[in-house]
Amino acid sequence: MTVTTTTSALPAHHWSGMLYAADLTPRLGVVIVNQRSTDDTIECLESLLRTSLPMRIVVVDSAHDGGSADAIRAWAAGTRPAKPAALAMAALSSPPVRKPVPLVVVVAADAIGATAGTGPVPALTLIQSAGTADLAGSRNLGLRYLLGDPQLAAFWLLNNDTVVTANAPAALLARMAADPLIGMCGTIVRHYFAPDRFEALNGSAFSLLTGRARPLGGEAPATTSFDPAMIADATDFVSGASLAASRDFIERVGLMSEESGPFFAELDWATRNRRLGSAAFAIGFAHGATIYHKAAPIDGPDSDARSRSVFCDYWQTRSRLGHVWRFHRLWWPWHWLLGWGRFLRRLVRRQGARAGAIARAQLGRRLP
Repeated sequence: MTVTTTTSALPAHHWSGMLYAADLTPRLGVVIVNQRSTDDTIECLESLLRTSLPMRIVVVDSAHDGGSADAIRAWAAGTRPAKPAALAMAALSSPPVRKPVPLVVVVAADAIGATAGTGPVPALTLIQSAGTADLAGSRNLGLRYLLGDPQLAAFWLLNNDTVVTANAPAALLARMAADPLIGMCGTIVRHYFAPDRFEALNGSAFSLLTGRARPLGGEAPATTSFDPAMIADATDFVSGASLAASRDFIERVGLMSEESGPFFAELDWATRNRRLGSAAFAIGFAHGATIYHKAAPIDGPDSDARSRSVFCDYWQTRSRLGHVWRFHRLWWPWHWLLGWGRFLRRLVRRQGARAGAIARAQLGRRLP
């Protein structure tokens, strides 16, 4: 792969003076949303802190179990160890980093209030939110907080159920710094519970005809060779499990859409970028960075195998219709008909609850 360094009209001042071996100024901010399993979040943090690259990490705690913030505090203090979900992956998060880990805890109002954005943020911050925002809203809260630190040039959105290799943050940052045209950048994503298989290379290709996304390299053996430049060119949107965006991208395109639903926020972000035309940012691929994601592998060619719940069927249908209405309105009748086709398929399979969820989404109604 040939990396071309360019001096374009897009501002590149955020990368100036970056020397990876000697410059200890943090340039990378990381946002992790603690949604469900706090043990996953702690394992992710342990893997991140094993790298030598200086970073600013913010955990947005939107869990509803009431004890998640206390658990993260206990981990930082050294009284609650990380628990790898699979023994084979323990090397990425153990032995534990030295404790205590300095942790600053703030409430959401203070994180984006009048006193925020006045200088460098702490190395590790826990933002306690009300737990009412969706994933995109919680990520935006973390992004707003980190954007107040003028030293940060790139922002990495990581799922809390991931672990990273020690060189991944530096490889990701290096790829983005090499080309200021890159606005969004992904990594290699491998399955945590099946690490010999790719979940996705960088992201997915989206078909407007079917309304489905195809993970690039998805389910292929991890030994499969690939062309990084071709992967980057084929990426319609970067995987939400590991998605980095530059400061210039966020300032021009905006934050993630909180109206796109839980499955189309990344595609929405990429589509808004493409709408900039000649001023659009490029999508990069940091093929030297690998993360492991705990999502279950897909068995079989049908991408709908990801949707095994009423919730998923409802929100995939609703989010798809919303996305097409916002960006490809002439295609909306076609996708409305596709939705009813999927409704009928659920009925034929005797999946009444899932059929009902699709019908509600098609008619713009809420789930009961």
